[in-house]
This record gives sequence, C-alpha cells and structure tokens, in this order.
Amino acid sequence: MKNQLSLHEAIVIALININKQTFSATFEEIAEYIDNRKLYDQRIGNIDLLTQVMLRATKSANRYSYLFERVNTTTITLKHKSI
Repeated sequence: MKNQLSLHEAIVIALININKQTFSATFEEIAEYIDNRKLYDQRIGNIDLLTQVMLRATKSANRYSYLFERVNTTTITLKHKSI
C-alpha cells in the first residue's frame, strides 16, 4: 500500500519525532527519518530526498512558510510548537 503523505506532512512528522522538545532538526536528520520510515517515497526527477526536503521547507515560493522556520543553513523548526 502506498503512503499517502505529502512531503511537507512527512517533514512535520519528522520534526515532531526527532526532537520532541524543540521540534527542530537538520535537513539530513529529517530526510533520514522520512526514508527509514518510508513516509514519502515519491522522487521528483533525479532529486535526492535531502534536497527535496530542503527545497520544500525553505523554497517552494514560501508556500510552506506558515509551517517551517529556518534556524540556520542546515536546520529548520516548526513555526507553531503547540502540540
């Protein structure tokens, strides 16, 4: 059965589970978490999952800026941390 999560949903799940106190993680940690749990198996062209995570969380014409905040060049956090 194919997983029905979108990439930004998988990123949110990863951030919640990687660091339950700060909801922050590096792009590498997020990609590894998503890949290990097979949360998102779609690949856009030949772009690796790490790059897809970075692009979705920080670029995407700011489409997901309501979800993610960049901490530094390698780390993001959930914008709203009340879970």
